[in-house]
Amino acid sequence: MGGRSVIVTGGFGALGSVVAAAFAAQGDRVARVDFAPEGSGAAEGMIDIGGVDLSDEAAAARAVALASQELGGIDVLVNIAGGFSWETLKGGSPATWQRMYAMNVLTAVTMSHATLPVMEAANHGRIINIGAGAAIKADTGMGAYAASKSAVHRLTESLAAELTGTNVTVNAILPSIIDTPTNRADMPGADTSGWVKPEAVADVVLFLASPAARAISGALIPVTRGG
Repeated sequence: MGGRSVIVTGGFGALGSVVAAAFAAQGDRVARVDFAPEGSGAAEGMIDIGGVDLSDEAAAARAVALASQELGGIDVLVNIAGGFSWETLKGGSPATWQRMYAMNVLTAVTMSHATLPVMEAANHGRIINIGAGAAIKADTGMGAYAASKSAVHRLTESLAAELTGTNVTVNAILPSIIDTPTNRADMPGADTSGWVKPEAVADVVLFLASPAARAISGALIPVTRGG
């Protein structure tokens, strides 16, 4: 493997940086795209495209065009960009639902929409979305987040069906709580022993991007072991 062109959105974050590094480590060319203006820890073979509002269609299209030009095409798109909010409906605001939709759903929609023409022209590609195990059944305060991630699941299934008969696959990973500094700070008293390591998620991403996963499309894959 190696030598492919890969876009990782949310590439400056805790999960995105690990996934991007995993691709780079096997010789792939990686574009890390993020809302933040700049990231850290870029390795050889990476380019950074910061300050991009991926909920904006035009901004996403520009990022894809730049990445495709710099990398020489796009073989893999990993949609990690997103956010989380815990908020009850009674004590919260409908604006939170709009924000979760924009961060978690629109970012995946705009990037997939902009990337598809490149992949279809090459008749090859992998789109890998990050859903959430918490979207299977929403608990108190999880409505806005779970609804947005459920939409990512439906996007994955629908787009996979749309691309039947092509060599472009679309799948989603549904992790439980990911072991990140932000989650540890937000839940200081939690038992973190069963939390999923970013490296474990990256392993599944690499598999779905590999030739070994060529027959898998439309799958929603739980990732729940610590790793």
